[in-house]
Amino acid sequence: MNRNVLNSFLFSCLLVCAVPGPAQVPTNSVARQDSKKWEKEIAAFEASDRTNPPPKGCIVFVGSSSIRFWSSLKQDFPGLPVVNRGFGGSELADSVNLADRIIFPYQPREVVIYAGANDLANGKSPEVVFGDFVVLYIKIHEHLPRARVVLIATAPNPSRWSNVENMRKFNALSREYCRKHGAFFVDVFPLMLGPDGQPKPDIFREDRLHMNAKGYAIWKQALERYVR
Repeated sequence: MNRNVLNSFLFSCLLVCAVPGPAQVPTNSVARQDSKKWEKEIAAFEASDRTNPPPKGCIVFVGSSSIRFWSSLKQDFPGLPVVNRGFGGSELADSVNLADRIIFPYQPREVVIYAGANDLANGKSPEVVFGDFVVLYIKIHEHLPRARVVLIATAPNPSRWSNVENMRKFNALSREYCRKHGAFFVDVFPLMLGPDGQPKPDIFREDRLHMNAKGYAIWKQALERYVR
């Protein structure tokens, strides 16, 4: 384990111990991976911030490609200072490791998170991915104690339907944690299923993984009461 990863591990463990309220996280569940591969994307955000800084007290959307591809985000939440900081292919642990650069500088009033599906697809257990969410929540709570935290449920899609039970387990763990600790869990999962219990085929792009405009319309409606 290199020094940076070790420091991230130790810092996460200290947060778990120091912050009152949130439950303890198994030590194998905190952010472990090196997130340097996202340097180009993160540096691009920072360059944009220097010329067009988001307002303090904004609403930051962070996570993987389903956030990054939400091109209509500002139109979907008109009049609200929404900021898109999704970086495609990322995992929850990456958002933990990079929060100091893509969340905290904006002093947001609200953080909306969508991540976890890539983690599960890459072989992590639901318990480990849930642990990473807890560490991210604790880190946000430590730095931004008044910020609202909203977690979007891991969404079903046809290309990863074989992993659906792990998605459901992660969602169940996260829903209960949010209920107990003052975060908001937005369960888009059942809204994206058809009468046959399968993902609605017409809300996804041709890759059967990422959503089209119809899919984002479902998310918009589900989030409207939470994003403010």
